[in-house]
Amino acid sequence: MSVLAERAGTRVRATFDELTAATEALEPPYGVLDVAALRANAADLVRRAGGKPIRVASKSIRVREIVEDVLALPGYEGVLAFTLPEALWLAETVDDVVVGYPTVDRQTLRRLATDERLASRVTLMVDSAELLDLTAAVVGPDGPPVRVAIELDASLRLAGGRVHLGARRSPVHTPGQAAALARTIVAHPRFRLVGMMAYEGQIAGLGDNQPSPSRFAVRAVQRTSAAELAERRAEAVAAVRAVAPLEFVNGGGTGSLESTCAEEAVTEAAAGSGLFAPRLFDHYTRFRPQPAAYFVLPVVRRPSPRHATVLGGGWVASGPTGKDRLPTPVWPAGLRLVPTEGAGEVQTPLTGDAVARLRVGDRVWFRHAKAGELCERVDELHLVDDAAVVGAVRTYRGEGKAFL
Repeated sequence: MSVLAERAGTRVRATFDELTAATEALEPPYGVLDVAALRANAADLVRRAGGKPIRVASKSIRVREIVEDVLALPGYEGVLAFTLPEALWLAETVDDVVVGYPTVDRQTLRRLATDERLASRVTLMVDSAELLDLTAAVVGPDGPPVRVAIELDASLRLAGGRVHLGARRSPVHTPGQAAALARTIVAHPRFRLVGMMAYEGQIAGLGDNQPSPSRFAVRAVQRTSAAELAERRAEAVAAVRAVAPLEFVNGGGTGSLESTCAEEAVTEAAAGSGLFAPRLFDHYTRFRPQPAAYFVLPVVRRPSPRHATVLGGGWVASGPTGKDRLPTPVWPAGLRLVPTEGAGEVQTPLTGDAVARLRVGDRVWFRHAKAGELCERVDELHLVDDAAVVGAVRTYRGEGKAFL
């Protein structure tokens, strides 16, 4: 039975009292997934995409069963994977997997190039002739066609390129560069050009409603970037289509579904974080997802009347180091990290008004700053639906996989 199958009487999300009561027999640390919140988030992403299919970004999920259950919902088609070994593993059951990042994994490339079924299901990402030549040398001249897609750089460049806003990904920035790479690809008899991708992280991954005056500058930059990218992406897609037909043009992420899917040149969007709704997605004007994923740690010390210490807690998210990458204690309400210690590898002290009510053995609920990285810390996520634990799903880690 699908994790996301509707259950009678469920609400949009569970209360913390219900989550706590449902999981009291579990031994911390453990991860929890509020299925009702996940279900609501999945539906809202489809609404925001406005009729264009969503490719599930597996990096933000890292639970195979959840990925497959989301793909069974209307509005979702295919996976955006983060490594080729992961893609081949997922392609055992998923027939459309795009690797969102370049690969130089020679052993796995050889496996892809000699397996007709996998080669028909998996698409590689390329962004340079150098990478293409390396791939061609590994896969050799004989075998099934190797599907490839071009990644277009989606960053906003100002002042002649001296100002760069967005992720530093592909060197392919202009329509002319995209067309030139397309011609190089089609000149290789072993490769089949099937798609394009561009990820506008400066829009999709940056909240425009942060509780500070900087949100106004963020909104202005995002408006400028969206307009510039829409024009440039359309021109680049047209230039590449003049070289070869494309099956898909992928763009965006959870935070930019509306603007990305409004572009005529885009045929599909990518999203994953919006399903779990980590803390970095609390501050957007365009949508308000329901927090769905949590982790729970036990109180093991009371070093002073003003502090309680939980075991572990240093589950810090990737990206530029700062407070926004730290996990957040969310229940009991009224707890916060100690600024001089933050979240520690083996212990995390907490302070705040709620500390006085905590005793050794009590549990504290946290939210991770980002989505998929939580699943690198636990073997399974316990599923709570209708105020009860209804099962558990294994993470990649729980299935013995460590792809990156």
